[in-house]
Amino acid sequence: MREKQFKTLNEQIEILEHKGLIIANKEFAKNVLLRENYFFLNGYRHLFINDDHKTYINGATFEELYSLFLFDRTFRNIIFKNLLIIENNLKSIISYRLSQKYGYKETDYLKPKNFDTSVEKSRQVNDLIKKMKKQIRTNGRQHSATYHYLNNYGYIPLWVLVKVLSFGIVSELYSVLRIDDRLAIADIYQIDINNLSIYLPILSNYRNLCAHEDILFENKTQKIIPNTAYHKLLNIEEISGEYKYGKNDLFALVIIMKQMLTDTEIKNMVIEIEHALNNLNYNLHSIPLSKVLDRMGFPENWNKIANIVKEN
Repeated sequence: MREKQFKTLNEQIEILEHKGLIIANKEFAKNVLLRENYFFLNGYRHLFINDDHKTYINGATFEELYSLFLFDRTFRNIIFKNLLIIENNLKSIISYRLSQKYGYKETDYLKPKNFDTSVEKSRQVNDLIKKMKKQIRTNGRQHSATYHYLNNYGYIPLWVLVKVLSFGIVSELYSVLRIDDRLAIADIYQIDINNLSIYLPILSNYRNLCAHEDILFENKTQKIIPNTAYHKLLNIEEISGEYKYGKNDLFALVIIMKQMLTDTEIKNMVIEIEHALNNLNYNLHSIPLSKVLDRMGFPENWNKIANIVKEN
């Protein structure tokens, strides 16, 4: 196997130009490559590449490539901050429900009988309880809120513990709650209980992707969300009886977030995404914005979702 050799900035420029990318300002390009990393920037090349998967399409420029990179950074930040809102809301709702029903000490709310008692869930329940207890041992004295309760009261209420629990653990926690607790939480969001069980792992995965600054705009999930009224109301194109957009793409994420954010929050998010897309469109010349939207899984009328009345 041939080893990958270190390339200087000038050599990186030569490689890109050899593949057909137009670089008008080489000093600007070298500065970008130094700060942003050739490998990361190169991850955005696919929309500008010919069918041979090697050379750039006619007219593609370094500035366009960098603009798509910057768009994804902005888009990722918009999605991330709204995912954090959803994460905080979910933690608050779950902790309120369980604390009210089972008690506020971990010796109360972490009893196995408070969770799904079916045989097929028993191992998962026990593993989750161990994870949560480990978080108490590991992080209990590292965060001011949890340390305060441990130091002054000797226990950590669930509404404080959730502060140090990952979205992944909270998502798993919901999946092993008793059916009446899952129903009560789903009803607050006015979401079908089975749909919410599908949504939460997707949200958790995207939250982690955003936190690690991976490429977001073209990401697809393994999980497919069920059809919703939003698919129909937006008249999303169907191919062989399946919706083309909004199933396992970024628009599917937007559909989920529509159901879990407030009307004001989703409208603000849509406005911010629109602004980011408009900026990108201004800088694109060799490809149309529609090509980016298609890659994202966004129908052309995607922004109309902000004004659709939520499903009941």
